[in-house]
Amino acid sequence: MSLKFTPDHEWVRVEGDCATVGITAHAQDALGDVVFVELPEIGAALEQKAVAGVVESVKAASDIYMPLSGTVLEVNEALRADPALANSDPLGAGWFFKIRFSQPAELDALLDEAAYTQLTQ
Repeated sequence: MSLKFTPDHEWVRVEGDCATVGITAHAQDALGDVVFVELPEIGAALEQKAVAGVVESVKAASDIYMPLSGTVLEVNEALRADPALANSDPLGAGWFFKIRFSQPAELDALLDEAAYTQLTQ
């Protein structure tokens, strides 16, 4: 299981040909208190960088992008019920959705933790 990041501030936890997606601690800090999330439809097949959802905070609304092309397997209903999970536990209980990715080569474009940290400093 490896953790990767996008320049758009999503994190991706890869497990086999599936991945869990959420927003980074940096993103939730910049957004402020998250008050609403729009999650993708289960079964939706989306291309890398397509808009998969929206996160709204007291400060702004921001699109959530697909980090990898694939099909949505599951969404975090707990997050829909309690959007503040994106603030309190962004890398854990605050995950957004799970996908089965279809283009493994796209993983090469994602950032490792060191590169993401450098990007956000």
